[in-house]
Amino acid sequence: MTQTWNDLRLDLAAALAEFLEPLEARAETARWFEEGLGRTPAWLAAHGTEAADDDARRRISAWVRRRRTGEPWAYILGWTTFAERRFTVGPGVLIPRPETELTLELALATGHGLGVTRACDIGTGSGILATSLALATRWRIDAVDLSPEALAIARDNARALGATVTFHQGDLLDLLPDPLELVVANLPYVDPADGLGLQVELRFEPALALFAEDRGLALSTRLLAEAFRREARACVLEIGAGQGAELMARAKGYGWRKAEVSRDLAGHDRVLVVQR
Repeated sequence: MTQTWNDLRLDLAAALAEFLEPLEARAETARWFEEGLGRTPAWLAAHGTEAADDDARRRISAWVRRRRTGEPWAYILGWTTFAERRFTVGPGVLIPRPETELTLELALATGHGLGVTRACDIGTGSGILATSLALATRWRIDAVDLSPEALAIARDNARALGATVTFHQGDLLDLLPDPLELVVANLPYVDPADGLGLQVELRFEPALALFAEDRGLALSTRLLAEAFRREARACVLEIGAGQGAELMARAKGYGWRKAEVSRDLAGHDRVLVVQR
């Protein structure tokens, strides 16, 4: 019996529903067809009753085998979107989250409000913040990461999108010259004690980009202290749920005059903004 595109879509949704929640399986099916196969809902409405080609069936079968292990779709696909732009991702970098768009928005608002001409992205990963800031402003942008694999991906993303970013391999602010002006970061903030309880997909993402000591606060704390000592004008840090009050207190203890936490759409602490 000939398998149509509509049949293939239903079969994929059923296969994914064996290890995903039904709503998640349907949503992911739509993404696989559109992002992986280039078959939009409009295309399916016009061609859904036509026979699906062998290549599409083989690709979906291979993707399902990988997805069953918990491998995230973004790694299987090789890219994801952030702020309406396509970024390459792989196992060497954290997969961008929609919540990080709030970090980008607050970094832009803070930088414009202060009239900065320079910003740095610490723990750049795939380069989403550095590249997005460079494309949205005329600021000089520096980006730092410990991982050479992450930096290679970040450089490729900046180049592909036409962004001018200077990349550095190093620890926090060590390699950056003064003046720092605006410090932006999405550093690891997951408590290592929570590692065993994380969803299976996160086990595919680099631990270096996820976990920090001191209940997930260590790197954010170090950055706040170093940025104040280096006379940065402001910091915009993505943080974990429930970390806002303690990080605000620590920031003020280092001398930051103003500290505010913004919450994401789920109501969780998400971005800390501090200024002198």
